[in-house]
Amino acid sequence: MNPEWIQTFLDSYPGLGPWAVGGGVLALAVLAYLAARYLVARGLIYLAGRTTNRYDDILVAQVRLTRLAWIAPLLVVYYAAGLAPAAGDLVRKVALFLILWLTVLTINALLDAVNAIYEASGFYKGQSIQGYLDLLKIAQIAAAIILTISLFTEQSPWVLLSGLGAAMAVLLLLFHDTLLSFVASVQIQANDLIKEGDWIEVPSYGADGEVVNISLHTVTIRNWDMTLSMIPTYKMAQEPYRNWRGMEESGGRRMKRAIHVDLNSIRFVDEELLERLSHIDLVRDFLDTRLEEVKERNRALGLMPDSPVECPQLTNIEVFQAYATNFLRTRTDLHQEGMPLLVHQLSPGPDGLPLELYAFTRTTDWAQFEAIQAEILNHLLASVPEFGLRVFQQPTGLDFQAFGASRVAAG
Repeated sequence: MNPEWIQTFLDSYPGLGPWAVGGGVLALAVLAYLAARYLVARGLIYLAGRTTNRYDDILVAQVRLTRLAWIAPLLVVYYAAGLAPAAGDLVRKVALFLILWLTVLTINALLDAVNAIYEASGFYKGQSIQGYLDLLKIAQIAAAIILTISLFTEQSPWVLLSGLGAAMAVLLLLFHDTLLSFVASVQIQANDLIKEGDWIEVPSYGADGEVVNISLHTVTIRNWDMTLSMIPTYKMAQEPYRNWRGMEESGGRRMKRAIHVDLNSIRFVDEELLERLSHIDLVRDFLDTRLEEVKERNRALGLMPDSPVECPQLTNIEVFQAYATNFLRTRTDLHQEGMPLLVHQLSPGPDGLPLELYAFTRTTDWAQFEAIQAEILNHLLASVPEFGLRVFQQPTGLDFQAFGASRVAAG
């Protein structure tokens, strides 16, 4: 808008006072705002809603075109400021100041839209770019602050920038965490340490859950109890943590549970127990092979099985261990090759003899994994008495009550 022709028009009508001029400028600014908001902005929003592309919907929602429409009346005020010579310079500065920061907000929103479009695209694999976008936001806000100071002090921005060298130490102190976070973000992205969607544990912060956001300054984790943990990004390059992504990518989740067998129930297999166990399909071949091995060994050593402690004999815990192993081998929901699958004994202790089940399920889904694990444990726990064994547990009130009743009956 060229104010010279407006001034010529006003000179030809000397009867028009400053109030009329101000009212005319205000009316023109209102018309410019209405046109920008309801014609341009609303028109673009309408067109975006009519397309099948979802990216333009994200762009329109983030940028907020109705806010950007305020630049139109500010431009009218800026170009019409020459009509008021006394306050024209201040009006221009205020208008430029508002236009500058509206532009800053729009660029910030545009960067948010870029991040949202990236995460909604097929290229997104959990590697966040928000840290880099946050750094761009900080850089453009710093540039806007310098331009604002330059606008009101009428000093060149380069003069202001040259003076920043002396304040570099102060700036490094103020932006200490930001610089550390930026370096950590580069390390995280370059080494593919963490992605959004990863399940991680950070013991020092009590965090255990899914990474929902990686920004320049914080890593946000939604814990499994639905609480949120905010961890400084640079701490992720310093603190120890566990990332379960490898488990999910491998396609197998480890089952590691122990059945504690009462030591007092472990004994040699006698004829009666052997007869009962020989009817169990999963251990029939094992019994035939193992008994033959025991006989051959005793024969080679010249030992007679008169007493079980004088020569090697078969034990019920050995048979149960073979049964548990063969039972795991029949499970189609466990990895049979490529991943460990075994049943082994741990060191006996006050809680009996731990018989540990070590295997990997074919699913990494939490609910399905727990269901498979519970089904296996329930079956094996119920099978323990069939082998003449007992599961160990600490005595309860009912145990003491039964013991007391037996003492009374015996007395």
